[in-house]
Parts: sequence; C-alpha cells; structure tokens
Amino acid sequence: MHSALFLIEFGAIILGLGLLGRFAGRLRFSPIPLYLLAGLAFGEGGLLPLGASQEFVAIGAEIGVILLLLMLGLEYTASDLVSNLKTQYPAGLVDFTLNAVPGAVAALLLGWGPVAAVVLAGVTWISSSGVIAKVMGDLGRIGNRETPVILSILVLEDLAMAVYLPIVTALLAGVSLAAGSLTLAIALGVAGAVLFVAVRYGRVISRFVSSDDPEKLLLVVLGLTLLVAGIAQQLQVSAAVGAFLVGIALSGEVAEGAHTLLSPLRDLFAAVFFVFFGLHTDPASIPPVILPALALAVVTACTKVATGYWAAKRAGVGVKGRWRAGGTLVARGEFSIVIAGLAVTAGIEPALGPLATAYVLILVVIGPLTARYTEPLATRLTGRGKPAGTAPAVRQTPDGPARDADAEREVLSERDAVDRA
Repeated sequence: MHSALFLIEFGAIILGLGLLGRFAGRLRFSPIPLYLLAGLAFGEGGLLPLGASQEFVAIGAEIGVILLLLMLGLEYTASDLVSNLKTQYPAGLVDFTLNAVPGAVAALLLGWGPVAAVVLAGVTWISSSGVIAKVMGDLGRIGNRETPVILSILVLEDLAMAVYLPIVTALLAGVSLAAGSLTLAIALGVAGAVLFVAVRYGRVISRFVSSDDPEKLLLVVLGLTLLVAGIAQQLQVSAAVGAFLVGIALSGEVAEGAHTLLSPLRDLFAAVFFVFFGLHTDPASIPPVILPALALAVVTACTKVATGYWAAKRAGVGVKGRWRAGGTLVARGEFSIVIAGLAVTAGIEPALGPLATAYVLILVVIGPLTARYTEPLATRLTGRGKPAGTAPAVRQTPDGPARDADAEREVLSERDAVDRA
C-alpha cells in the first residue's frame, strides 16, 4: 500500500512538473517560480501535504543540484577555470563586501547578536548555483560573454563555503579554537586536492571515463560525480563544488557525450529540487517576517546586480552583458537554507529560520525574472537601446555638412559594446 501511494504521489509530481514546464515554455518564461509555488501548495501547511514520497524527493533534490553543477563544469576546461579564478578574485571580494554586510547589519539591528549576524551574512552572500545554472540553460546563455564571469563568482562563493561553513559550525557549537581550526584545515585541504586533481590530471580522468557505449559512459560519469560529491560533503566541502570540478576535469568527446546523456536527468532532478524547496516551507511561517525579509531582499538584489555589473565591466564585457550578469546573480537558494538550518538546529534565534526562508523564497522567485528582464529594462531606462548602426549627428559648417566628432565616438563606442555583449 505504501509503495502504491508513493508511485501515485511521485507520478503526480512529475506529471505536474511537465505540465507547468509546458505552460511556462509557451509564455517564454522560466518554470522555476511555478515549481516553487507547486511545492508550497503540497508541502508543510499547504493545500494537500504529501507524505509517502517526501524522502525520495529529498534525495532527488540533492541529485538535482549535483547534476546542475556537473553540467556547468562540462562547459569549461580546467585552464578556463584557473584563468577565470586568477582574474576574477577581486570580484569575489566585492561580492562578499556588498552582499554579506547587509545580512550582518540586519541581524544586529534586529538584536540577534554577533553569531546570528555571521549566519545571516552567509544567507545573503551566497547566490544559488542550482537556480542560476537552470536559468542560464533556460535562457540559452551558456555561451554568452558574461557567463564565465558569472561562473567565476559562483565558484569563488562555493569555494569560500569550504572556509565559511566550518567557521559557522564551530561558532554555533561553541567548540574550541583548536577543534575549529582542524575542521577548517581539513575542508581547505580537500577543496585544494580536488581542484589540483581536476586541473592536473583531467586528461587522465577523461581517458579513464571514456567509452563508446553510451550506457557505460553514463554509469561511470554519474557514479564518479556522486562519489566525489559525497566525499566532498562528508569532509565539510560543498557537494556542488565536487560535482563542478568533476565536470571541469572531463573534456573533449567525453564531455560532449556526457552532456548529451545527462541533460534529461539534469532537467528531471533539477525540477524535483525546486519542488523540494517549496515542500519544506510552511506558508504560515512567512507573514510575520515578510517585511524585513522583503526589505533585505530588495537591498541585496540591488547589491548582487552591482556585483555582476562591476565584475563583467572589469572583464571587458559590453554594457548589455554587464546587466545580464548582475541580474542573473540575484537568486539565492540551497546554500542559504543550509546555513539558516544550522542556526535553527543550534537554537540561536527562533525567527532566523522563517526570515531566511521568506528571504530565499522571494529571491528564488524574483531571480529568474531579474535574469531575463534586468538588461532590457536597464537599456530602456538608460537610453542605450538605440540601434548600433544609428548614423552620427550631422552639423552644418561653412564648408558643408560635417559629422559631429562626439557623436561619431558615441556610435563607435555603442557598436563596440554591442559586439562584446
């Protein structure tokens, strides 16, 4: 009986996701907000709570995040990653300053104390790699000029989690400095080792994984990814970082074949991830904290846009690409919930959990919208939307009509920005 109920529930979830995805596709809109709202409707305190399939959905959600990051990693080589990290680390510092500080300040203003301030700083700092990966795929932007900048910031954030999470865990547990330092050293060592292996021995790994049989290639790539992600998470490093680095390590025909085989699985489990997020959000817990959560969401959405714009400008991306980069980084998600969950489990501040949930829910719904509409809206408001080939202004001189030098330079600049966008 339990097995039959599980099949009915999970089958209804998958069917519903398919119909929602089809509806969103007709509207040329990302389906992520619809998946989240569906999760709210059928989760804790929703219209019709699910029971039998929640444990399986939780596992599927973890696999979804792992596959999203693996597929992102397959798009880039190890040399691309190292080059981007070397050039974009200042963007990581700007990202931390602009987005972690508002969370810390908000916690202190609410009177929650320094430990809660460190926790809420992490909640507002880290963008959702899973949501952003899905949105970029939906919008067809994987090959855009600004995408390496976005990925560099996401990877820097995920790698920073290898430092941040052990520190937060030690603060919440009240452990000694020595114990906290040991946990931090292990986490850093594992992250560095995985990155070193991915960069140095990527070709060897690709040869080991390579197979002409699609079935064998799928099993080996999927098994290797889950294994590395699990080991990384067990050692206090993000499973997402492990999966991303596995994708980076694979190259050539292996990467192309794995991408083709894993795309349907990624889409399935990514949808399950977003539903799972909604399933574990009690709608009744949101209204009491909606105003501070909304204010914090507005502030940190703006700071994320500023971060992406600055980083893309520094990388030489055109104006439109800068706005796209900023809008894409707005969404928060899985890391923010994990960080808040640690604080709730430790009993630091009862209101922190609902506030973080409402905050993430707002930005995970707004994120796909800002990713799509920030650039056209900014173009319209700033007047940069005129065609790149617009003729320069012509002024009359005693010798006849002459082009205005300032107008000429403006058109050339505009053309260059469009080319690089």
